Amino acid sequence: MGDCCACYGSLVSSSKWRIGFVVAASGKKSVEVSRPLTSRKAAGKLKLHRTWTPGRRVSKERYLSDRSMTTDQRSEGREEDGNQNEEAPSSDGVQLGLEFPQEEEEVKTSSKLNCQHFSRCSGCAFENGLNNPPVYNEAVTFFQKRRIAKLQLIPSATHGWRCRAKLAVRGTSDDPFVGLFEEHSHSIVDIPECRAHHPSINAAVELIKAVIRDVGVQPYDDETCTGQLRYIQLVVNSYVTSVPVEQRKNTCKVQVSLVWNSRDEDSPGTELLHKMAYSLWRRGGQGSRRDLLHSIWANFQTTQTNIILGQRWRRLFGHSELWERVGGADVCYAPSSFGQANYQSFEDLLQRLQRYVRKGSAVVDMFAGVGVIGLSLAATRKCRFVKCVEVNKHCKEPFERSLSRLPASVDCQISWHCADAAEAPITWLEGADVVVVDPPRKGLQPVLIEALRTASLRAQGKTRSPSRNEIYKVEKRPWMLRAKDGGVQREGETTWRDDDVWPEQLIYVSCGWDSFKQDCEALEENGHWHLANAHAYNFFPGTDSIEILAVFRAGKRMKKKTRA
Repeated sequence: MGDCCACYGSLVSSSKWRIGFVVAASGKKSVEVSRPLTSRKAAGKLKLHRTWTPGRRVSKERYLSDRSMTTDQRSEGREEDGNQNEEAPSSDGVQLGLEFPQEEEEVKTSSKLNCQHFSRCSGCAFENGLNNPPVYNEAVTFFQKRRIAKLQLIPSATHGWRCRAKLAVRGTSDDPFVGLFEEHSHSIVDIPECRAHHPSINAAVELIKAVIRDVGVQPYDDETCTGQLRYIQLVVNSYVTSVPVEQRKNTCKVQVSLVWNSRDEDSPGTELLHKMAYSLWRRGGQGSRRDLLHSIWANFQTTQTNIILGQRWRRLFGHSELWERVGGADVCYAPSSFGQANYQSFEDLLQRLQRYVRKGSAVVDMFAGVGVIGLSLAATRKCRFVKCVEVNKHCKEPFERSLSRLPASVDCQISWHCADAAEAPITWLEGADVVVVDPPRKGLQPVLIEALRTASLRAQGKTRSPSRNEIYKVEKRPWMLRAKDGGVQREGETTWRDDDVWPEQLIYVSCGWDSFKQDCEALEENGHWHLANAHAYNFFPGTDSIEILAVFRAGKRMKKKTRA
């Protein structure tokens, strides 16, 4: 599962889809706030000033009102689903933890952002109609031409939905800024009350800023390439097994990663890193009054580029593993692992994806990451075999740990392979009934599209399948041998079939609409695949982007027979 720009992407000033967050110091401050307008351009023309008190949280009544509205909208959408033969997915999913203060705020509708930072923050593209992105109308027209009569858009919670954040740290040690770059500039936007972030992230940023001031950590300077703290990465942990399910929404903790401007922990100046981490853990770690932090990690990055994270990691305090319950499976994440920011929307997508996979299928999961989709299908669909293919070697260890938590009752042979999906992809497809692809925003590589087209022809018996000798020669290539030697495998009673079987179903999870359109046309060319069904998800409310779940079947679409 690759990274995508909409899933926070990078924090360069040219990026359009970024959300920043900072919490101001105690006291009151006058800030510019845009009136509720529909575009950033209009918002820049009308501004007003108001005084705000830092540390405010959404009221319980307001949250429940927004939440119920979102749930009703989701229910209406499912009732209108074009696939009448399928059971509607459960609304059970990840419970997001929120803090409810004693003070009350004005109740606002969930379709409006109502964020005072909208006029400057580059994170949200529009302020009203958060569950109706403009690109959805284009998608409806695109799928109607492919006989998908009504594309359903599954809405999302519009406030507090983001559970993963990468934020820049700039300013001075006395007045640090934590947020995102203003559009088309290198200036950080100080936005204390981001409405998209989970409240636990808001609280963690407030704590980090206080420690920066107290310890004297110097934020990074882009012009001189000096300073110590460059970025922070914050990940909400909502799956706390030691707490009853009904209480977990108020017990979310945050995994904090400090991106430090040094080569490793032995470099000069890292004594402040340890001092900062100790102060953070003492104030917010396990056993403290706040009990907010799950763990604290250090990431070392010295390159003078827009790349946020380096390759070296070090755990300083707290738990070594972060677990989430995703799609019916316990999944382990490392700080370097990719994960979806909108937990609830991703859960909705997985529940629907599972229903398209027949029980007992053999599945290949390309761009698997830590194996979320593959593990989910193994746990819920009684698959005979699941192969996960991922190029990032750092995903191997989290996958092994997740695999150890699968119940013994799951009779499925599961494997994970460190390999590039573009290297001899046809060898991964043979023997599978279903192929799942979840590529990065740029979409599928041309060589993989060609392999999928070839697999479709072989599934239809229209072209010769390779002989055993030909496959053996391909598997002797160095990258194939490394993938097999460096992989992870759990044996089951069933085995991967050696007979001439090729996938007849392709499930495409897309985070890039433009690349998906091109890939869809390439797959459909000359009747190799046809689009059978599609669904849209609003993973990032306030941005002009949608997540697509598309189901393709091998061959041309069969024409319906009409009675004479």
